[in-house]
Amino acid sequence: MSEIAVGTKAPAFDMPTDGGARISSADLIGKTVVLYFYPKADTPGCTTEAQDFTTLADDFAAANAVVIGVSRDAVKALDRFKTKRDLGVVLASDDDGSVTEAFGVWGEKQMYGRTYMGIERATFLIDATGVVRETWRKASVKGHAQAVLDAVKTL
Repeated sequence: MSEIAVGTKAPAFDMPTDGGARISSADLIGKTVVLYFYPKADTPGCTTEAQDFTTLADDFAAANAVVIGVSRDAVKALDRFKTKRDLGVVLASDDDGSVTEAFGVWGEKQMYGRTYMGIERATFLIDATGVVRETWRKASVKGHAQAVLDAVKTL
């Protein structure tokens, strides 16, 4: 997995989102972007993380920040996840894997003695000009959304 360095331009992206819309980096110039990558919709850790970002959604909005959760799940799965859990963040589908590859979060993982390819839980804080200002690799869910919000407020 390649590392995205703080202080460099974030890779461009354009993805379908829940609700049948699209979101692209070009549309977000002028806003702070929190791009968080999670392994799979509606699994325990991913649900907690999405709910934590949802709880703080108004605070992110007040700081002119857009929070986008990215997984390789199909849009239909994202719609179900968002509705079932009453989530207040944008969920984007990296259906072709190009965004997870560009951000270096797709790679080999191990669980229960099995090796497989998957998404590393990671978050990227991108400023209004498209520059990466902070990264959290292999992020732990507990307290993560608040730590990201604290970082957003320093921009």
